[in-house]
Amino acid sequence: MSGRVISVFGSAGPKPGSLAYEQARAVGRLLAEAGFAVATGGYSGVMSGVSQGAAEAGGHVIGVTCAQIEQFRPLGPNQWVKEEIKYQTLQDRLLHLVKHNDGVITMPGGIGTLSEMALAWSFMQVGEIGMRPHVLLGDLWQETIRAFVHPDYVHDSHLHLLHFAPTPEEAVAYLLRAVNG
Repeated sequence: MSGRVISVFGSAGPKPGSLAYEQARAVGRLLAEAGFAVATGGYSGVMSGVSQGAAEAGGHVIGVTCAQIEQFRPLGPNQWVKEEIKYQTLQDRLLHLVKHNDGVITMPGGIGTLSEMALAWSFMQVGEIGMRPHVLLGDLWQETIRAFVHPDYVHDSHLHLLHFAPTPEEAVAYLLRAVNG
């Protein structure tokens, strides 16, 4: 698959019909309509919602899965994944999702989502990956970053690597402007 890819991080927990799932579905649809392929961890929750929305809009859906997860959670990629990229370890899966994209949207989630968001942010900050838009969607991330950031440790220039968006529409609109320059 060639073209522009957006990695979307988020919780595996949301069920179809929930607000979080439907927001993820909107993100996937909007990204596909804007011409992006989506890459997620490929399983349930936000990953499934994004995949469903993108697939319904005719977009390309990449699921980056791993054998290590499937050992304790025996399920394969969600039904909307068109291209599965499978790694043995969670570490390799994480590195793929963080490095192989043209931008990132981080939706609400738990410890795994926090680690994905922080690694992508850190890699941009130190130059491990090139600059790209990184959008944090929803109030949870504003609260989290506000609690974490202290001027002695996080410079304003590093905080400006993140963009906060309250809605899927605003997240994708920002990303589209940033990618298209």
